[in-house]
Amino acid sequence: MTNPTTSLPLYERITRKNTIARAIELSILSLLLSLLAYRILSFQDHGFSWLLASLCESWFAFIWVLTVSTKWNQVEYKTYPQRVLQLKPELPPVDTFVTTADPVLEPPILTVNTVLSLLALDYPADKLACYVSDDGGSPLTFYSLVEASKFAKLWVLFCKKYSIQVRAPFRYFSGESMSSQDTSPQFQQDWKNMKDEYEQLSQKIEDAAKGSIPCELAGEFADFMNIQRRNHASIVKVIWENKEAGNANGGVPHLVYISREKRPKHPHHFKAGAMNVLTRVSGVMTNAPFMLNVDCDMYVNNPQIVLHALCLLLGVKSDKDCAFVQFPQHFYDGLKDDPFGNQLVVLFEYVGRGLAGIQGPFYGGTGCFHRRKVIYGLSPYEYDEEISGKLSDQNLRKTFGSSMEFTKSAAQILSGSKSSSSNPHDLLSSVEAANQVATCVYEYDTAWGREVRATFLASTSIFIHKLLNLTGA
Repeated sequence: MTNPTTSLPLYERITRKNTIARAIELSILSLLLSLLAYRILSFQDHGFSWLLASLCESWFAFIWVLTVSTKWNQVEYKTYPQRVLQLKPELPPVDTFVTTADPVLEPPILTVNTVLSLLALDYPADKLACYVSDDGGSPLTFYSLVEASKFAKLWVLFCKKYSIQVRAPFRYFSGESMSSQDTSPQFQQDWKNMKDEYEQLSQKIEDAAKGSIPCELAGEFADFMNIQRRNHASIVKVIWENKEAGNANGGVPHLVYISREKRPKHPHHFKAGAMNVLTRVSGVMTNAPFMLNVDCDMYVNNPQIVLHALCLLLGVKSDKDCAFVQFPQHFYDGLKDDPFGNQLVVLFEYVGRGLAGIQGPFYGGTGCFHRRKVIYGLSPYEYDEEISGKLSDQNLRKTFGSSMEFTKSAAQILSGSKSSSSNPHDLLSSVEAANQVATCVYEYDTAWGREVRATFLASTSIFIHKLLNLTGA
């Protein structure tokens, strides 16, 4: 999959022209050097205050040089998502992760909108899976996702039928969305019906939040009975499973709820620990070669985000040339002209693109596509013989733990086997294995936390990373 059959490139690397900015920065550098030279030459005529000023100005000049050198060679990437679609039916599966921890600080309606924006992406539904990690172990969050899955069957169809751009319902219905779309009577009727459905969903979640428990703790909700937030067994629930492989309409992607096991005497490592569990659970269920992680209070406002990311992940000559694709963050309802810099324009548009010109941007913690084999600790400098050595049963168990299902899926990813992601999955049959790898003691006596996942930033620093000029979330 790393060498697309299409003869046209999937992306272009464009160097920004910043001649004027460079000239200004060189002028400032000459002034700084002149000031430091003046301080040094006239040091004997002044006292301690002169020395202190010299040290401060030297430190400022050093930091300024580092900052300017970072922004010196800014690049951006132009992607061609329509060329990726030529790879059908060989498009790779993609797993998406959503992390939430507290239904009070992070209301479930936010998580629901994030999930809905992911389920409605312009990508084959049978090749998408959405995993929601709930570190709060909240029945309210699970209830909200169950209700959202029912609404998603209508919402996904509506978005794709009318090519809706913003696919988070709360944002779509908050503006003048109908006036900018099709004005046909059919669209207006569908729009009103969809808005009514979303208001009913919101009301159900709001009513459930007012009660001590959102619903009767029976059936699928029985696992939440007498649950304690920091002391409970792992809970893995398949809310919706897509069984329409090859269907042109595609339906709704997989939706899986996860609340990993927590015990008082076992450290859980917050979001990093949740990401570890998401990686393992998705590995035994769908095992997609690429993964997208987003926070629960974000939404995807470009429905072709997966295609844009795959332009870079699939368009490189070798897997070692791109470990992850980071999308910038943008914030809605900001003040006009952004007087307080809340949009982080300097960070993403200048520093981020400058780092992309050197080697690649930093991992932002959200809005990022990962190559799964890199998360599993595969180095770009390892040869086939070294990789084969890692695939022995003993090494796999030592690295990835005792789960036979997970070690098998890890071996498929590391070896580049397509069988792990091209065959249909029966998610319900994988729930038992998923619960096993979601326990708090699974990582003990394995490489998790030492060589796998926890050293992600260090182990991938030798890769070339990409920063796309799109709003990823």
